[in-house]
Amino acid sequence: MKLIVAISGASGAHLGIKLANNANSLGVDTSLIITQNATLSMQKENLSQKIDSKIQIYDINDISAAPASGSAMYDAMIVAPCSINTLAKISCGISDNLLLRAAAVMLKERKNLVLAVRETPLNAISLRQMAELASIGVGIVPPILGYYTQPSSIDEAENFIIAKWLDSLKIKHNIIRRWNG
Repeated sequence: MKLIVAISGASGAHLGIKLANNANSLGVDTSLIITQNATLSMQKENLSQKIDSKIQIYDINDISAAPASGSAMYDAMIVAPCSINTLAKISCGISDNLLLRAAAVMLKERKNLVLAVRETPLNAISLRQMAELASIGVGIVPPILGYYTQPSSIDEAENFIIAKWLDSLKIKHNIIRRWNG
């Protein structure tokens, strides 16, 4: 499987790197696109995550990079976290950087695109955009905690979110204890 993990400037940008590292450790060929605002967000939140050396990192401004073409044959893409700005641009078909172009490619190729929208509260415009994208098959999977796993640390709570994203990308894992009724 070939996966693009894109990280926009929403709060919790370190989760995108954590996701990329987890996918890579599960044998997924993982590429990473990080916006300038994501880098700024990580600095302001004083959270850093080391990126596995096997992960290909693409420059957000390199519109000629592999993720910009359907012929690169990526299977899935997730924007985690996905800012409202990025959601709006994807919804409107704007593709003026590599992240947005890669998302446009996923849509045109009918590949698995997941948006981890990170905002609260949500306004009617953003909800309408999410509904429109969901109606054409885009997964809307916000980073929402689940408590049935009984997390005892922030890391375990984050693992629940990462697990839900991996599930949405159809990547098998055993990061969390599954619900068994």
